[in-house]
Amino acid sequence: MQHVLLETQASSDASPTSLPAPAEVLLPYLPEAAGQARRFLRTTLTGWGLDGLVDAAALVGSELVTNAAKTGCRQQMTVAVRQLSRTTLRITVRDGSCVLPVLIRASPEEECHRGLALVDRLTDGRWGVTLEPAGKVVHADLTITR
Repeated sequence: MQHVLLETQASSDASPTSLPAPAEVLLPYLPEAAGQARRFLRTTLTGWGLDGLVDAAALVGSELVTNAAKTGCRQQMTVAVRQLSRTTLRITVRDGSCVLPVLIRASPEEECHRGLALVDRLTDGRWGVTLEPAGKVVHADLTITR
């Protein structure tokens, strides 16, 4: 397994039994998958009592899914969310493409290429990619504040 970009380490400030069980959903490589990811993340985080992260998580998740949907893969992608600690929430998107995401700093005049810049801003740069034999997993970590 090769790690690319930034790989974050979760702090161990909570026991595993006090954290909710990870949740995941399989989505198709279609444009509507971004909306499905937003609904999945909203429902899951609301159920976990993390209402303050719902908007940021929905935006981050939909951007990662949109990038995965553009790869042209025909398999299903997996969107997962888990609480790594009391202060860190991780969203992951696993897809079947080895094409790495690229952070582009779009000019103010450009109307696209802002997705990963938004992810980078919302996560304070705590996102990255792990290459797998048949694809990759892109992760993004959000800070939980209570």
